[in-house]
Amino acid sequence: MNTVTTPASDEVFAHPALFYRSEPEYTDCSVSFVRQGLEAGEPVAVAVPAPNLELIRTGLGTEARDVVFLDMTEAGRNPGRIIPGVLRAFADEHAGARVRIIGEPVWAGRSAAEYPACAQHEALINAAFTGRPATILCPYDESRLHADVLADARRTHPTVIADGREAASGSYDWPAVVARYNEPLTAPPDAASFAFGAEELPDARRFAVARARSLGLPERRLPDLELAVAELTTNSVVHGGGRGTLAVWAEAGQTVCEVRDAGRLTDPLAGRRPPERGQIGGRGLLLVHYVSDLVRTHTAEDGTAVRFHLGGPLA
Repeated sequence: MNTVTTPASDEVFAHPALFYRSEPEYTDCSVSFVRQGLEAGEPVAVAVPAPNLELIRTGLGTEARDVVFLDMTEAGRNPGRIIPGVLRAFADEHAGARVRIIGEPVWAGRSAAEYPACAQHEALINAAFTGRPATILCPYDESRLHADVLADARRTHPTVIADGREAASGSYDWPAVVARYNEPLTAPPDAASFAFGAEELPDARRFAVARARSLGLPERRLPDLELAVAELTTNSVVHGGGRGTLAVWAEAGQTVCEVRDAGRLTDPLAGRRPPERGQIGGRGLLLVHYVSDLVRTHTAEDGTAVRFHLGGPLA
């Protein structure tokens, strides 16, 4: 049976990638990892796509009752909410204890549109958990994922487990991955746009809702869109030079909104860090991540663009 070694007790945060090629290998390694945590008295959570969730649940048998299970295709549909809504939420619930989590944010069904956000997410785990007692194992299916994805996994994880052996990654450099996927975002020529300042904030929201409705966004998602637009446009007025531009268009069955302004986003964890107790403000981008199916950002010296997707499959 394949096993995953428990990190040394003096190792505060461990973030290995698991490269697997078959269901039996995946199950053996994952179940071993979970059991080591349970034997050590660690709270354990498993957040992976539903089919893999069942492999681990079945492999654990009665021990599964002591584990928190989450379908990553739902909890992590937007990669940008995995850190605050899954990983940090579980770790914060067990503050003071070392936690053990399996998180599988990248799978063969992920789209090309989602992947850059997935890669940045994997990189930013290292910043979000620095100094925190946690072990987060991230599985990668070598038989189905592209070689470039596996290369990124080696850059975002300090160690890699392959063929039953764990070794240091010679290409580990998570900040480089964050920077590489800080890609320019370009709205299509036919996107409807609206320039706004402080006085036009209500009009910007109405414009976005009307445009999204005309593009076929379901009525139940319109409140999510209105909230996200309100947060982003307000951020532009307060932090982005007082003005901005909102664009709305349809893309691959989704409604896409993008807000551009002259501000610069300097905190790579902005929107991915849960608010501190009693914190006033600073929740805008976090809320956008929670209500959206995908969020992409690009920031440069001359400004920032934040794009969010709602509804339908991501192509």
